[in-house]
Amino acid sequence: MPRQIPYIVGTEGCERFSFYGMRNILTPFLISTLLLFMPVADRAGEAKHVFHTFVIGVYFFPLLGGWLADRFFGKYDTIFWLSLVYCAGHACLAIFEDSLKGFYFGLFLIALGSGGIKPLISSFVGDQFDQTNKNKAKVVYDVFYWMINFGSFFASLLMPIFLRDYGPAVAFGIPGALMFVATMVFWLGRKKYIHVPPAPPDPDSFTRVARTALLAHKPGQARTGLGVALFGVAGAVASLAMSPQWGFVIAACTALVLLLAFGGIGTSMQLERARGLHPDVAVDGVRAVLRILIVFALVTPFFSLFDQKASTWIVQANSMIPPTLSIFGRDFTFVPAQMQALNPLLVMILIPFNNLVLYPALRKMGVEPTPLRRMTTGIVFSALSWIVIGTLQVQMDGGTPTSMAWQVLPYALLTFGEVLVSATGLEFAYSQSPPSMKGVIMAFWFLATTVGSLWVLIVNASVKNDAVVANIATSGFSVIAFQMYFFAGFAFVAAAVFGWYATRYKMMDNYRSDAAPAKA
Repeated sequence: MPRQIPYIVGTEGCERFSFYGMRNILTPFLISTLLLFMPVADRAGEAKHVFHTFVIGVYFFPLLGGWLADRFFGKYDTIFWLSLVYCAGHACLAIFEDSLKGFYFGLFLIALGSGGIKPLISSFVGDQFDQTNKNKAKVVYDVFYWMINFGSFFASLLMPIFLRDYGPAVAFGIPGALMFVATMVFWLGRKKYIHVPPAPPDPDSFTRVARTALLAHKPGQARTGLGVALFGVAGAVASLAMSPQWGFVIAACTALVLLLAFGGIGTSMQLERARGLHPDVAVDGVRAVLRILIVFALVTPFFSLFDQKASTWIVQANSMIPPTLSIFGRDFTFVPAQMQALNPLLVMILIPFNNLVLYPALRKMGVEPTPLRRMTTGIVFSALSWIVIGTLQVQMDGGTPTSMAWQVLPYALLTFGEVLVSATGLEFAYSQSPPSMKGVIMAFWFLATTVGSLWVLIVNASVKNDAVVANIATSGFSVIAFQMYFFAGFAFVAAAVFGWYATRYKMMDNYRSDAAPAKA
């Protein structure tokens, strides 16, 4: 195993403690403290809106981090300096616990720092491997993901207690201290890392090949693909014009989705026109990236379900009966936010179980658990978890007192889906992306989470419409139960389309071919 791997894994464990430590207490802190100026009935909805807006930022800024690393500074320098921004954001949360503007500025800095380094840490792991030891990359990515959840578990278990007993300054300050430790651990390994330098300006880059394809004339043929791309531009402009009605975040994210979707479709329709003007390898690389982006797009419904465990599921848990355990003769009552500790705990169990028991058993049965098969199954399990959580809500709406312990089942289903989708997706994104676009492709992988939270904001905004609420009432379900079943159906449809596309996707192998890459 490369000797530098422990530094990266240790960094990730501390960084994930810091991130999930603040993230998992964000919704309850907003409801109980920062949003007290709002009517009681509106606080939960506003807290969910702020939470998912923050998540959108976290998973949007990977685009910036990936671009800076791939084109200018390299992965190591970009990670280090954005980590310092990350630390400053945590400091703002601890200092401005009673200032709305100061606290939100801290969330912005964390979104910028955390989001900026997110695709780079993952791809930096892949850079430490080549064709001679790439078989160990799968193990390291699993260890990497295991450490993410190791940090998340203790953060989810402890930070709600610190928030309750010591206040927000301490509860937000501790994650900040862990982020500083993460930065120092990463810095200590600086002389051991393999540094892949930024790609030089490329006349055959993705954007230049795409532009050539869209603008190129071909005798006797219309530029239909260009028309499709321009339709996306028009849709994006119209979306931004709706900012006063939709809110800037929804409008801007929708505009980005329209640009990527219709621009990608239009480029694909005319891509062959770029041959002869650009090398075949560059044109084929663009084709490969477009195919990867389709996979990422089909994963977005999973993330719309997964991230609501820190918002919608906590809101539900607030109305449930907290279980009490007797430990060493002392009663311990769970706080709703602590239920999230189940997720990383189960991940730490499921990753070794899948690798040592489940996958070998499937192979003996003649079924190869390929990445795309795992991801398809994971989306299905996430949908099943929301069927269960919706059924619990229906039971509560009927007046039946329900223990928070019942959330264990949906957490188990959702976590199994997460291991199959998220842990697999990290390796998939790295292995499938062309060498010059590792950071950016990883950024697009994380952008899938932004789009997932966009679906949540759109659905939440739609249920504020009186006509929509009236139609939901005719179903016999409450608004929140109806939303839960809606998201389950959304994921089932996505899984069906994903599984169909997976049968047509050709896997690539884009690990480095040399064992001694150039140093930055």
